Amino acid sequence: MTILVTGGAGFIGGNFVLDWLAQSDETVVNLDKLTYAGNLDSLKSLQGDARHVFVQGDIGDRELVARLLAEHQPRAVLNFAAESHVDRSIHGPGDFIQTNVLGTFNLLEAVRAYWAALPEQAKAAFRFLHVSTDEVYGTLSETDAPFSESNRYEPNSPYSASKAASDHLVRAWHHTYGLPVLTTNCSNNYGPYHFPEKLIPLVLLNAQKGKPLPIYGDGQQIRDWLYVKDHCSAIRRVLEAGRLGETYNVGGWNEKANLEVVKTICALLDELQPRADGQSYATQITFVQDRPGHDRRYAIDARKLEAELGWKPAETFESGIRKTVAWYLANQDWVENVTSGAYRDWVSTQYGAKP
Repeated sequence: MTILVTGGAGFIGGNFVLDWLAQSDETVVNLDKLTYAGNLDSLKSLQGDARHVFVQGDIGDRELVARLLAEHQPRAVLNFAAESHVDRSIHGPGDFIQTNVLGTFNLLEAVRAYWAALPEQAKAAFRFLHVSTDEVYGTLSETDAPFSESNRYEPNSPYSASKAASDHLVRAWHHTYGLPVLTTNCSNNYGPYHFPEKLIPLVLLNAQKGKPLPIYGDGQQIRDWLYVKDHCSAIRRVLEAGRLGETYNVGGWNEKANLEVVKTICALLDELQPRADGQSYATQITFVQDRPGHDRRYAIDARKLEAELGWKPAETFESGIRKTVAWYLANQDWVENVTSGAYRDWVSTQYGAKP
């Protein structure tokens, strides 16, 4: 048996591939374009493992996808491939439309043709699982109930709008063509192998280099934090038993303001790797101009996933963030390998604004 994973060298996809092969001998065909955020170094432990077949390529390349499907005959396709950083989508939305909208369309069409030609038994067992985000729902006030699967879509950034479009395509391909799809909408992930442009790995990197720890606006933007390995376990469960055509929200039940997250990281670093001058890393916190259209609060209601499929996160934020900080401290080689010159230029451009 085989599954095809797209975007499997990225943060969430890479963690999923590692977790999958730690628990199963089922082969993973891993298709990844290897943009700046795709990193084979994250999958170094799988070198020489016959269960992992890596192919560099684009989900928008319909001929390539069709060839891989015909050659490997997967029982499922899991789509992690996406441009995913809100800040980058503000500066360059075109890449997000190309990958998240047109790429998803081309992937769906290749998969639909493959699925339609399968024998009846294989056709009935086949699944297409699309990994999406809570950002498609827009923003919440402090008193609003968390996002449920019935919330209407109100995306506020080019990134979230492109993901909302991809979700709608997946839904339409199920209702129009019968493609057996599942969709998951997750909250903010964190954990090992996270490219250091997102908040938590950026803070960890800058803290150790003695650089400012940039926080947008007043730092009171609230996110629901989900440890990436919990997310992977939820996806496995949805793939195994989710109802066709359904959407499942995946959250960590950990609402935290960005400033609180950064202060927690600083306290852990103070404990695990104190500064030579004895001061707290929190002295490096710097407030910068807020980004345009910054959503104030996200929160996920994951009760449907728990009620139907029995899934709950294993990690609290406190346990997950401690594991994350410890991983980054123990894997400095990985961090150095991904922080290329192009990455440093990006951080300078994005966070260079004066407080």
